[in-house]
Amino acid sequence: MPTTAASTDGVELFWIPLGAGPGGQVVRTSGRIYEALVAARERRARVDLFHSALIVRLDGHDHAIEMAPVWSLRVPDRGVVSEGPVGFHSAGRLRLFRYEVRCWRDGFIPDVRSAVGGPKRVSTGSAPARRVLDAVPSFPTATWGRDELRAGEMWNSNSLTSWLLRRSGHDLGDLHPPGGGRAPGWDAGGLVAHRDLPESSMPTG
Repeated sequence: MPTTAASTDGVELFWIPLGAGPGGQVVRTSGRIYEALVAARERRARVDLFHSALIVRLDGHDHAIEMAPVWSLRVPDRGVVSEGPVGFHSAGRLRLFRYEVRCWRDGFIPDVRSAVGGPKRVSTGSAPARRVLDAVPSFPTATWGRDELRAGEMWNSNSLTSWLLRRSGHDLGDLHPPGGGRAPGWDAGGLVAHRDLPESSMPTG
């Protein structure tokens, strides 16, 4: 929905429990199995997994930014900017194995009400907000669930969020999932953004 005239331009981050909301049972179960396997391999306790998304407020409008399966939301005009494959590059020919990157003006993030701690403001002002929006079309649509970009972990929806924030000059140092949880793919996005854009050319204001 559009923001009011009194809304402040800026960028907000949401941490949403993996598989939150109706219909998320398969995602929740898959996530728990994945986390159990990783925790066993790393010899640590299991933790909660999170999916991240952004709301960018600019000039009286909210822009909902996230990465999700193409079939997950049946709304014709939902701000799709790009698409990529899921699991295996060749599988992306099938709708079932494709994801989409959305930058949805006056749109919404499904299950945003499940976000732990509500929105986290990561920046205020029109300049950083505009930089995030401008960066969305350049996001690398690598295969979801793989490490094609050699970032040390899988590429996924969290990679989109951290890539956009880092690419637009935001500091990721203090951004962590709540309650000691994990956001697989987060470090990959930040690393690739930093690697592809030298520190000397990163915006700071």
